[in-house]
Amino acid sequence: MPASGLIDTGAILALLHEDDRWHERCRAAFREMRVPLATSVAVLTEVFHLVGRGRRRIYEAWTFVRSGAVTVLPIGENDMAALQALMTRYADRPMDFADATLVHLAEREQLTTVFTVDHADFETYRIGGRGRFRILPAR
Repeated sequence: MPASGLIDTGAILALLHEDDRWHERCRAAFREMRVPLATSVAVLTEVFHLVGRGRRRIYEAWTFVRSGAVTVLPIGENDMAALQALMTRYADRPMDFADATLVHLAEREQLTTVFTVDHADFETYRIGGRGRFRILPAR
């Protein structure tokens, strides 16, 4: 099944952690979304770095990632030039590698919805240099 949108690090962490200030808004938005949501290995690297070292937290992250709610789309050698161009274009933010992969995947896969708590960045980023993201959950 093709992805219906993208999912970013902060949204995954908010779904997993009840004490996250975005938890309830992310849960409500997630219930309304069609899955799977696409992400990249770069986003998952951030998730597993930030989730902590506790066995339970790692298990919960793996359970979510493997639940069918997330599909990991490949980023290969032929995507590197586009990622470099994006990070150069948004150097004033600065754009991190994980965000660059999501913006690139949006362009490549023709996705316009991003599930993120990082509104400031994704309100700035443009799909194909022009199109705005539909950001969920709302602020």
